[in-house]
Amino acid sequence: MRRRQFTAGLVSGLGMGAAALPASALGLSETDAAAGVRAALERGATSAVGLLGKTDGFLGNPKVKIPLPGFLEDAGKLLKTIGQQKRVDELVTAMNRAAEAAVPEAKTLLVSAVKSMSVEDAKGIITGGDNSVTQFFAGKTREPLGVKFLPIVTKATEKVSLASKYNAVAGKAAGMGLVKKDDANVEQYVTGKTLDGLYLMIGEEEKKIRQNPVATGSAILKKVFGSLK
Repeated sequence: MRRRQFTAGLVSGLGMGAAALPASALGLSETDAAAGVRAALERGATSAVGLLGKTDGFLGNPKVKIPLPGFLEDAGKLLKTIGQQKRVDELVTAMNRAAEAAVPEAKTLLVSAVKSMSVEDAKGIITGGDNSVTQFFAGKTREPLGVKFLPIVTKATEKVSLASKYNAVAGKAAGMGLVKKDDANVEQYVTGKTLDGLYLMIGEEEKKIRQNPVATGSAILKKVFGSLK
């Protein structure tokens, strides 16, 4: 009974009705179904790291490009009007380069989280909606990845003199309630945005894999997701 319920959940998660379920899919075991989810997430995570962890992985991707936060974006516009556009652009570039440098450090931890995934975790991803993949990875890896990313981000942003001035201005603004505490430090802000972008892209890559499992060349992905096409 549990096998049928899990398979039905898999079908529902892929947007298919029970009537469309072929006999081969009904024969999937919980082990096979969970293995398919793990394989999809591992490939999605690896692909996302590859896409983001290179030059312009963040800066050249409008979905994840890291902007100046909140009121500083408006301040940046003002600086541009008084001839300081180059310095503002340098900080934005440095923030995104820092994210690109940090992301490759995530691969081992992301893959480890996938390999340790339980059947219950797999069920949660299948039935959890569009952001279930993001929630899974964030719950398992956000804190330890934040610790890994912060020194890399700090090293990259220290090269830009405007970064220290950002922290000074943003710190005062945070004290007045004009900016969130996490956004008051450029290193912490970039670290958080790097993680947000990473999880977003993992989710997008995983969706592509589910939509076209045959293209992956993976036997388990074709078995689990291909049978539901």
